[in-house]
Amino acid sequence: MKAAPFDYVRPATLSAALDLLAATPDAKFLAGGQTLGPMLNLRLVQPSLIVDIARLPELAEVAEDRDGITLGALITHAAIEDGRIKDPTAGFLSQVAAGIGYRAVRTRGTIGGSLAHADPAADWLVCLTALGADLVLADPSARRRVALDGFVAGAMQTVLAANELIAGVRIPKFSPRARFGYHKICRKVGEFAEAIGALAYDPERGICRLAASTPSGAPLVLEGSAALIKAVPDLAHLEQRLGAAGFAGDAYDRRLRAVALARALAMAAA
Repeated sequence: MKAAPFDYVRPATLSAALDLLAATPDAKFLAGGQTLGPMLNLRLVQPSLIVDIARLPELAEVAEDRDGITLGALITHAAIEDGRIKDPTAGFLSQVAAGIGYRAVRTRGTIGGSLAHADPAADWLVCLTALGADLVLADPSARRRVALDGFVAGAMQTVLAANELIAGVRIPKFSPRARFGYHKICRKVGEFAEAIGALAYDPERGICRLAASTPSGAPLVLEGSAALIKAVPDLAHLEQRLGAAGFAGDAYDRRLRAVALARALAMAAA
């Protein structure tokens, strides 16, 4: 299929882009286009205006403070994979980025675009939720920070206001003793994942957080302890934990998440 007709604008500043969104409520932002492009061609979305933000320098910056690093929304998966940006996880983000789609997708796709579309099968959504990341949201008059855990309202639905976009992703720094785990289950490389499990464990910061994808919404977050790293629990225990946390899928879906979490835990333990 072909996309429905739309107008196209490439503003020179973030402020101008946000003004265009405020003036045209059904407008869509275009960055890498790896999700929006197919949605346009399938007519799953039919905006009257596409606002191209791919060349806005304000959204391509990387900022560091004492406690974290903020990646601009236009940072690509490939830039993270190649280590071209500072990684507060000592290489874990690079490992996750390397498993997203294919190299061509990673070269164009952006971290902000992935999170904005809130696909339940997206790698960054689960990984960054486990890491405790925050999002920097911008509107025409101000910026605000929201926790990624709580940003997703459902499949392809977020708490973004009609006049907001994701300007950046703030990832906390971890100690040298931190360990991470990540595993996704898919039939072949490049496909969307059927299940994802992720873990962030930092004994110096008192963090042991697991996240599991869900079929139709935000990742589930499970708080854990060092015992999970020392001895990976069996699948029945993980399935019980998922159920207690509110996992709504069937037995097959729950088992897939338990397997993904177990393998993420084993990765961290190793």
